[in-house]
Amino acid sequence: MPKNCLLLSCAVTLSFTVAVAAQSTPAIKPAITARPVEAAPKAVPVKVQKEPAAKTPARPKEPPITFNSVHVDGPYIAMTFDDGPSATLTPKLLDILAAHHIKATFFVLGEMVAQHPEILARAAQEGHEIASHSWSHPNLAKMSQEGVRSQLQRTDDEIKSATGKRPTLFRPPYGSITEHEKKWIHDEYGYDIILWDVDPLDWKRPGPAVVRNRILKETRPGSIVLSHDIHPGTIEAMPSTFDELEAKGFKFVTVSELLAMATPVTPHPKMEAAEKTPAKVAPSVSESIGRATPVTPHPKAEAAEKTPAKAAAPSAVPTASPSG
Repeated sequence: MPKNCLLLSCAVTLSFTVAVAAQSTPAIKPAITARPVEAAPKAVPVKVQKEPAAKTPARPKEPPITFNSVHVDGPYIAMTFDDGPSATLTPKLLDILAAHHIKATFFVLGEMVAQHPEILARAAQEGHEIASHSWSHPNLAKMSQEGVRSQLQRTDDEIKSATGKRPTLFRPPYGSITEHEKKWIHDEYGYDIILWDVDPLDWKRPGPAVVRNRILKETRPGSIVLSHDIHPGTIEAMPSTFDELEAKGFKFVTVSELLAMATPVTPHPKMEAAEKTPAKVAPSVSESIGRATPVTPHPKAEAAEKTPAKAAAPSAVPTASPSG
C-alpha cells in the first residue's frame, strides 16, 4: 500500500511538472513563406493603325508650248525663214528649195502677205509650212493684250485668205514674248511658240560665206535654224548651205513635222547618280570658328615665354612732375 501511494505521488508530481513546462514554453508558430507581390501588368498601348491618307494624284505635266529645238531620234532639222514674203527673193528661195527637194517653214508678216498673196500661195502649194510672225514685226512684250491680239488676228486672216489654211505656229518678233502672252496666245489661237537654236545673224548681212559657216557650225539633230528670206546674202548662201548639210547627213522637215518626231529625253546615268547623292554641306562660319585648331608654338617662342623678362633700364632723363 505504501508503495502504491508513492507511485501515485510521483505520477502526480511528473504531470504537474510537464504542465508547468508546457505553459512556460512559447508556442512556435509555423513560419509563413512570404510570397512576392506580383506587379500589375502594364497596360500596353493599343496601336491604332491610321488609314493612309488618300494620295492626291499628281497633276499631269502640261505639254510644252515653246520650242527652241526638238529632241529627235535621227538627223532631222527644220529650216525656217522670217519676215517675207519678198517680191523678188522669196521666189528665188522657193526655186532653190525645189531643186534640193527641201520643205521649209515660212514665218510671214501679215502686211507682206497682203502685198504678195500669190507668192505665199505658191509656197503653200509646194508643200512648205506657213506660220505667223505678226502683222508688222513689233515687240509684243511691250504691247497691250488687245494690241497683240490685233497683230495676230489680222495675220491669221491674211494667211487663211492666201492659202486656205490658218497657221498653227507662231514666232514672236525678236523672240520677245512674256509668259502670260505665251499662255493666252496658245489658249486662244492654239499656236505653239517657235523660237530657234541656230542663228547665223544674217540680218546683219555679214556675207554668204559667214551665214553658211555659222549654220554649219551650230546645227545639230533637232535644230530649228533661223534665217530671213528678205536679205540677198541669205538667199545666196542657201545652195551651198543645203549641199553641205546634206553631205553631213541632215534631213530637212517642216517645224510641225519636227515637233511630231519629238522623243523624251533620257537622263544620263551619271547625272541621275549625281542627283541622288546628297551634296556635302560645308561647315558654317560659326562652326569653323567654334573648332579651335591647336597651335604648336615655335621652340624659340616657348623658350622666350619661359625666360623671365628683364626689368627695363631706368631712364637717364628724369620724368617731369605733373605740377611743374
